[in-house]
Amino acid sequence: MKSPNVVWHHGEVTRDMREKLNGHKGIVLWFTGLSGSGKSTLAHAVEARLYEQGAHTFVIDGDNVRHGLCADLDFSDAGRVENIRRVAEVAGLFVQAGIITLTAFISPFRSDRERARSLLGEDFVEIFCSAPLEVCESRDVKGLYKRARSGEIPAFTGISSPYEPPEHPELEVDTANLPLEASVDRVMDYLSYRGIIAS
Repeated sequence: MKSPNVVWHHGEVTRDMREKLNGHKGIVLWFTGLSGSGKSTLAHAVEARLYEQGAHTFVIDGDNVRHGLCADLDFSDAGRVENIRRVAEVAGLFVQAGIITLTAFISPFRSDRERARSLLGEDFVEIFCSAPLEVCESRDVKGLYKRARSGEIPAFTGISSPYEPPEHPELEVDTANLPLEASVDRVMDYLSYRGIIAS
């Protein structure tokens, strides 16, 4: 609940001024998909490509925010909803700074992603890292699927908790079959098409 005594403060330096200084527009690239679908890998690879071009970027990673910003949250449905709400709010602040912001979160519920979309408006770009469960499970770098199958991790997305894939993402990347560089190319092409970065 927001306090009636809190008023948004507008600074002298505007978003347009920051974007002009940065040489590109701010936007949120919201990577979603199952654990092991390649969200973080793709987000960091896109960031590296953008960095090479001189862009101002930041990746908000699902594991990283659980160390600080969202360390008080569990993995219940309510905890996940609040986790995504906080991330969307932070991403919105980064966009105001003219930053190309990349978020890598399972964000399993459509309603949460739609809430982020309503908050961020046209600055929200949903990127679905599309990989079937069996492919994600075969990767299982962290051993999470194995632990979920044995019952060590309750409410694990894709096993004992649902993942609701996007119905109309701005971009779908077949991370099960496309090589990483080709996947990065797809995202970069989209950013050029939207006029976020120079062609």
